[in-house]
Amino acid sequence: MADVVHGLITPGGDGTGARLLNGAKARVLICDDDPLLIELMEFRLMAKGYEVIKAVDGAEALLKAEHEAPDIIVLDAMMPKADGLEVLARIKSEPALSEIPVVMLTARKGEKDIVSALEKGADDYLVKPFIPEELLARLARLLARKSGKR
Repeated sequence: MADVVHGLITPGGDGTGARLLNGAKARVLICDDDPLLIELMEFRLMAKGYEVIKAVDGAEALLKAEHEAPDIIVLDAMMPKADGLEVLARIKSEPALSEIPVVMLTARKGEKDIVSALEKGADDYLVKPFIPEELLARLARLLARKSGKR
């Protein structure tokens, strides 16, 4: 049986996965230029029942955010074609995208970097290297907040 946690249905013995309250699988857009990191995150997210969308640069991240309807975005700050902070600013300035929670996941750990991302609308900020279970917990919390359940 699956358990409802933070507005999501968590994986249970019946094979159910991370789903929104409307029954749809939660869709996570991962934006990073490191293929190994994308593979690791995809594996962990899919094991928890999430649907994964991938982008390897800033331009692709914007296109996928616009056309793939993710429920949440994990965004690296340092990517080719468009910097992650530029992508973040564009996402938060688009009415159709502005309500999508964005978690910055980056090696940039300076105070200015963190504050800049939060001021541009990032909903959370994690520094690499990171603990995968912490990222999963933060994603679940943000998705619960988005769905109106705390």
